[in-house]
Amino acid sequence: MLIQFNFKNYKSFRDEVSLDLSATKITEHESHVVDIANDKLLKVAAIYGANASGKSNVYDAFDYMTYYVSESFNFGGEEDGRRKTENNYMKVTPFLFDRRSCDEESTFEVFYVDNAENSGKIYQYGFSLKSDEVVEEWLYSKAKTSRNNYRTIFYRKKGEELEMNGFSKSHIENIKASLNKETLIVSLGTKLRIDKLKKVRDWFFNNEILDFGDPAENYFRSRVLPEDFVDSKEVQGNVVKYFASFDEAIQDFHVEELRQDDEKDTGKGYKIDALHKMVDSQELASIPLKLESSGTLKMFALYPSLKDVLDHGGTLFVDELNARLHPLLVRNIILTFLSPEINTQNAQLIFTTHDVWQFSNELLRRDEIWLVNKNRDGVSELYSLADFKDEEGNKVRRDEALSKKYLTGSYGAIPALKPMEMLTGRTLDDE
Repeated sequence: MLIQFNFKNYKSFRDEVSLDLSATKITEHESHVVDIANDKLLKVAAIYGANASGKSNVYDAFDYMTYYVSESFNFGGEEDGRRKTENNYMKVTPFLFDRRSCDEESTFEVFYVDNAENSGKIYQYGFSLKSDEVVEEWLYSKAKTSRNNYRTIFYRKKGEELEMNGFSKSHIENIKASLNKETLIVSLGTKLRIDKLKKVRDWFFNNEILDFGDPAENYFRSRVLPEDFVDSKEVQGNVVKYFASFDEAIQDFHVEELRQDDEKDTGKGYKIDALHKMVDSQELASIPLKLESSGTLKMFALYPSLKDVLDHGGTLFVDELNARLHPLLVRNIILTFLSPEINTQNAQLIFTTHDVWQFSNELLRRDEIWLVNKNRDGVSELYSLADFKDEEGNKVRRDEALSKKYLTGSYGAIPALKPMEMLTGRTLDDE
């Protein structure tokens, strides 16, 4: 489980911010809290904010960290930069509206419990990037029985001797010989088949990151089939049951393999039809899945990621979860993660949204609601509703009408609106 995600100097976030999934000492919805590794953790975090406030940059920061852990062993090694281009190398983007920040490193860090180990050990992993090089990287661990004593697994800093503990001499020599300025030790260690480093990379791989605000990604994911969907009627039946949780119209699927005209094309294509019940007959009407509503296609695209994280206890991070989905359907997804009976592996859901229907103390705890506000300097700030204080120093009460007070600006993180008189070709001063 993710305990905490920290980052600094990334896009609209100049200063360090922390998305903390540790439960605070508040009493509402105590069933939402999971006891693990001598800590109390939350399974849901909803992130709100105005358009252009930077809330999607929280998603982007986690996505970028995952991308760099996954791909960095491919970076470097070519003076002309061709290899970087071939592997879609992407430089980090610091806060650009401050001269000092432009020249400083960007930092990403996670604290997490590896559900796959089932040991309760906590890991602290992070790195700092500046332009096209890693200037610092660290990995610490803490046993479940230890309170605050973290053990250094490795520590790396530009210009200093590499510190590695508990590794064989050959592993250390191989890392030193192969490491370049763009590459993370965790990423390289996975390539070198060093188990304790591979486990860190696998933790990132166990998470799912979806951008439903991106039409291209929506289109692509709506055409990605669930595992074994083509050959297994059981899997198809599970998808039908999944659809039935919000729409009982789809009764079955028909899958047909398409013939490839090009002999060199060895890839397989499939035609997927959704079978609907007819009003005046026991027969089923066949409709190409691609002609279903955008909401149905989005739910189809969401199914593999939901299934995977709920099966394995990963973290699902979704940007714009509410896009094209009814608020009650979004609430049903949230309740799925909050349910101990369904979410037996303590999977987590982190999502950005504008859906004020979910901004409710009937559904979420105050420490499960996060807000992103952009100040006058263009700097994004991230804070929990449980930590928010008004100008008089008062915290948000448990019994407040949260959505109403949010929309009236009591908690910040809403747009500052002005009349759109420019659309009329005249100004209000002309009247």
